[in-house]
Amino acid sequence: MFDGLIEKMNAAFKKFRSKGKLTPADVKEGMREIRLALLGADVNFKVVKEFVNRVTERAIGAEVIESIRPGDQVVKIVDEEMTKIMGEKQEKINISPNPPTVVMLVGLNGAGKTTHAGKIALLQKKENKRPLLVACDVYRPAAVKQLEIVGEKAGVPVFSLPDEKDPVKIAREGVKHASQNGNDIVFVDTAGRLQVDEALMDELKKMKDAIKPHEILLVIDAMIGQESVNVAEAFNNMLDITGVILTKLDGDTRGGAALSVRFVTGKPIKFVGTGEKLDALEEFFPNRMASRILGMGDILTLVDRAQAAIDEKKAEELEKKMREQSFTLDDYLDLFQQMKKMGSMEQIMGMMPGIKPGALKDAKIDERQMARMEAIIKSMTKKEKDWPDIINTSRKKRIAAGSGTNTEEVNKLLKQFDQTNKMMKQFMGKGKKNKFGRMGLPF
Repeated sequence: MFDGLIEKMNAAFKKFRSKGKLTPADVKEGMREIRLALLGADVNFKVVKEFVNRVTERAIGAEVIESIRPGDQVVKIVDEEMTKIMGEKQEKINISPNPPTVVMLVGLNGAGKTTHAGKIALLQKKENKRPLLVACDVYRPAAVKQLEIVGEKAGVPVFSLPDEKDPVKIAREGVKHASQNGNDIVFVDTAGRLQVDEALMDELKKMKDAIKPHEILLVIDAMIGQESVNVAEAFNNMLDITGVILTKLDGDTRGGAALSVRFVTGKPIKFVGTGEKLDALEEFFPNRMASRILGMGDILTLVDRAQAAIDEKKAEELEKKMREQSFTLDDYLDLFQQMKKMGSMEQIMGMMPGIKPGALKDAKIDERQMARMEAIIKSMTKKEKDWPDIINTSRKKRIAAGSGTNTEEVNKLLKQFDQTNKMMKQFMGKGKKNKFGRMGLPF
């Protein structure tokens, strides 16, 4: 995510940091590189101009020129101004005090409305809501069936009227159904087009008048870059949208949509899609996104994922074993299986501060390694898993044969386990709590 932009921004920051003192000329030269990086990332030119002006004005002021470490001060200013551009604070769905809360999802074909209707419904279900999906796309072949499949996977009911061709009537009846059946939040999946046109907007305006939604969320494909601004402006001018869902952000190497949409429309990005799975949806935090773009990682989102995905009881058991130095190979496998629930290793490592995007690509992280690790550990006896030091050459050959691997892979696993064990012992320290308020593990 944002690979190219991160590298170019960091190259500009290096020039700032390499100088003991910054002159106005130094600031302007560095800001020229940042401006080119942003334009190359397909950020809207109005956004780039405003952003560069704001940062330059602050960077040539006394707070930087007279600073002991002016380079770091400039990075801090860029971080703050980038956060402001994207909206400054997180904004959630506006929940109506009189249920059901009605949310219309609008956008062009291919943006991911139907899939993200399911994703956002699942997210609300996890927050103890009783969502309902309403199928109002009567034009796209199998659109209703697709929503039903998504709803089934998410465990969320879907309302449809199979013989009805009027989407406005379906929406109205769907909201009525929710009121009668105790669904406290309704997501209306609407039809899209290949481009913004009058027929689409007329239909959506009629639907808006009929169901009076509390939220109109525009679903935009982040990978269309600059065009996302034009789409957002068109929908906002016609419907007065209340927020945006950016999809396919995990595949967006540039970042233009994330940095442009809020500034141009004045409407917040509320959610971002980060993968194909139903749980690959995150609430949008401008400050966290700015940190990712500037290569500073996103530890807070990583911790949120851990808390949502990892079993609290198992985490406590692992923590206790680490403190007592009774961490076994079974525990090691369990730890990795818990971590896998948080997403791909590329995504997890991408949130760690200081990890270069290019380095992740070169690393070619192999998700299949987990299966080989599991096979090797399950081929061991209980005594071997508890006391790996007893695993000699003959035992390694037996384990390799039983797991369909080779002794080299067995040796590699044992070495990794030993290194992890040593690191965990250091991490546990003398019973001190870590920065998240827990002993040892950040979950």
